[in-house]
Formats: sequence, structure tokens, C-alpha cells
Amino acid sequence: MSRELIAANIVTTLKTIIDNGRPKFVTREPFDFEKLSNAQYPAVLVQTGTETRSDATLGADDGSREGVIDYTVICYIKSGTIDTARNNLVTLLENALEADRTRGGYAKDTQVVSVQTDEGSIHPIGGVILTVRVLYSYIRGNA
Repeated sequence: MSRELIAANIVTTLKTIIDNGRPKFVTREPFDFEKLSNAQYPAVLVQTGTETRSDATLGADDGSREGVIDYTVICYIKSGTIDTARNNLVTLLENALEADRTRGGYAKDTQVVSVQTDEGSIHPIGGVILTVRVLYSYIRGNA
């Protein structure tokens, strides 16, 4: 169940940021960003993405496994200075996620491994996609 606990931890971490530029709306359920009120920006969607799994050690007969999951964190902002707002949001989210890289003890490591922007394609809203890579261990059948 670590996948679910890690995803829930990411959402909780992003919801509890204390900063002026913090996300106002954080969810794991898809939404139409164009229907949000101005008060709901920045808005963040967290989705569990690709995962690779392997035995923790060669010939691991005890069922111990490792997984590497890429979580996609999709962010939407409204601002008069979209590029600056995107950059500030990336820094804010990365700092929050790296404050506890173990995701509350459910993971071995967490890293933001890529950042993409919408490059102005959804103006007047700005978009950022962070790929958050999490390494965790589990016992076969309990992921």
C-alpha cells in the first residue's frame, strides 16, 4: 500500500505549505482548470505515473522489492507575471517536497527530476509540470 500512502503524503505536503504563493487547491482528481475561481489558484493535480519495480537484492526469496514511481504534479497559476509566478511555485513545491524526502517514512528518497512549462500555450493561465521521482521498498503483495 506504499504507492497510495506516498501519493497521499505528497498531496498533504502540498496542502500544508505556509507561504503567500502556496497552492490553494490540491487534488488527485482531474479537474477543468478553466472553471476554477481566481481564489483557487495556484491549483495542483497530483497523479501517480510510471513505476519500475525490481527485487531488492539478487534472488530475493523473502519477497523484498523496490519501486521507483514518477508522480506527475500539474500546476496552474494566474498572475500578471506568469513566468515569475511559475518559477516561484516550482521553488516552493520543490522545497516543500524535499523537506521530508522519506514521505513520512514510506519512501527511501524523493527528488524533483524534471520541470516543464506550458510555454505560454494556455495564457492567461500558466502551467508547470513537475516529475517527482520516489524510491521505496515493499514486500511483494503489499505495494
